[in-house]
Amino acid sequence: MDIRKVLKSLNFYTIKKGLSYWKQYGFREFRVRLSERMEEVETDYQEWFLQGLPSAQELEKQRRRHWDHPPLISVVVPLFQTPERFLREMIESVQRQTYPHWELCMVDGSPDPSGTQAVVRQYLADGRIRYEILEKNLGISGNTNAAIAIAAGEYVALFDHDDLLAENALYEVACEAVRSGADIIYTDEDKIRGETEEHFQPNLKPDFNLDLLRANNYICHLLVVRRRLIGLVGGLDDAYDGAQDHEFLLRCVEQTEKIAHIPKVLYHWRVHAASTADNPMSKKYAYDAGKRAVLEHIRRCGEDAEVTDTKFPGFYRVKYRLPSEPLVSILIPNKDQAETLRSCLESVRQKSTYRNYEILIIENNSTEPETFSYYKEIDGKDGIRVLYWKDGFNYSALNNYGFSFAKGEYIVCLNNDITVITPDWLERMLGQCMRSGVGIVGARLYFPDDTIQHAGVIVGIGGVAGSLFVGMPRERSGYLRKAILQQDLSAVTAACMMVDRRAWEAAGGFDEKIAVAFNDVDFCLRVRSRGWLVVYEPNVEMYHYESKTRGYEDTPEKQLRFKSEIDFMQARWKEVLRKGDPYYNPGFSLKACDYSLKKR
Repeated sequence: MDIRKVLKSLNFYTIKKGLSYWKQYGFREFRVRLSERMEEVETDYQEWFLQGLPSAQELEKQRRRHWDHPPLISVVVPLFQTPERFLREMIESVQRQTYPHWELCMVDGSPDPSGTQAVVRQYLADGRIRYEILEKNLGISGNTNAAIAIAAGEYVALFDHDDLLAENALYEVACEAVRSGADIIYTDEDKIRGETEEHFQPNLKPDFNLDLLRANNYICHLLVVRRRLIGLVGGLDDAYDGAQDHEFLLRCVEQTEKIAHIPKVLYHWRVHAASTADNPMSKKYAYDAGKRAVLEHIRRCGEDAEVTDTKFPGFYRVKYRLPSEPLVSILIPNKDQAETLRSCLESVRQKSTYRNYEILIIENNSTEPETFSYYKEIDGKDGIRVLYWKDGFNYSALNNYGFSFAKGEYIVCLNNDITVITPDWLERMLGQCMRSGVGIVGARLYFPDDTIQHAGVIVGIGGVAGSLFVGMPRERSGYLRKAILQQDLSAVTAACMMVDRRAWEAAGGFDEKIAVAFNDVDFCLRVRSRGWLVVYEPNVEMYHYESKTRGYEDTPEKQLRFKSEIDFMQARWKEVLRKGDPYYNPGFSLKACDYSLKKR
């Protein structure tokens, strides 16, 4: 730990924020957040950010570009008692854009706009700048709608009155608009100190992620929306002031699938005493409005759910209600380890509140007498059947064999070294899996020492794929709360995975050419390639005594087989690996599993 970096990060606002956090959540949660904060400080984001800026030559090249059909981008800004310095810097950050085809539309709802008007008047010689004084303050949504009303652009960029745009922000947006014709475009962002030029807390985002958007407005800034779409959804709704952008965005994504993400930090959210960026408790009403917005969005999508707060303001969890109670088939491959299997089955039977399930044990060449004694004890009782697979260990083949006997509409792949923590785990997984378009649901798994074993899988980590947050203490929430947020991912582990039978059949089950490693990742990718979502459900928690039955890759034969499976995956998914996981920003390292920044 570099104490100099820690001390440098402290200022009046961070200390005040820390004390507020302690008061709100208590010492234990404060200690957890403090340790996360110290790790954030360890990474010199300021240096990383500066290294990634475009060169002066590149910026000049952008300014000289000839555009055949350049889209006009209207940057709309609701002003309200904006400090003069912030107002000037905001306007000048737009004027410095390397893309010239923009207009800046500002409306002023300040009680006394004379000071703002005097400042803005100095910039009106630039004919692209428009300014109107409102007769009265209409609130953040009403003022923003008033700014949109005077905009003429094909695209509208929402911009806060005290924030900053990177010089190439609108250029990158225009390039994406021309390239893809997207209706919604968003970029990465970071924060900037109110009185300094220090950049910190980057929000490097995934490509569009519906379930993450329901859990939190991860898109936030910079948000650019086609004007036609704004007209279709009707602008911002003042009933959700405080979370108006989140609510507006949810209505927009209901109407289009043409959503593009630019993985570059192009927006700088200014932090000062009154901003939500610095004090998450300063606008508690905003988080209540956000929760209502998510619930109404889910209802409009024809789904039924309960939306509740997490312990972190502005982050939500969704529990989908079951329209019915279908049969679930739980597949558990097993070889010996009778006590391990007993512990697994007892945790399922004793803790599960959902009762309409069957359990299929797929026996695979056990040799211990106590194993077969236990099979006799359980076979044919309480919905348990023991199936016998005679060939050698092949996880894919074992699950496919079990599936051929399964009667359920939904299938759970479960390792025999899993024990249940969450009593309503089946209801939560079913709630997700019964949604239209969802094919697979995964859980959050812990090692016995209460550190994370699995919180979703990212393709590319370690060369093929790796689980997120491995080894992180259970009580931690991870980068931007990702360990505890429901979200769409490329893959989850089959140690605890629910699959819609239709998705299983569409993908043709597990590929039996992959006997041990990465068969679940391959299966998830093939399900996704057929249009289904893979959802990470962190509110389903399990202990996983990993590799207790199968053991580790500790012999030459196992290591050779593991290498062949790596080669297989890298060949089959070459294009996915080349492009990068859409749910993992290219700014993150593939040598770590905790959203560490990639070295420039």
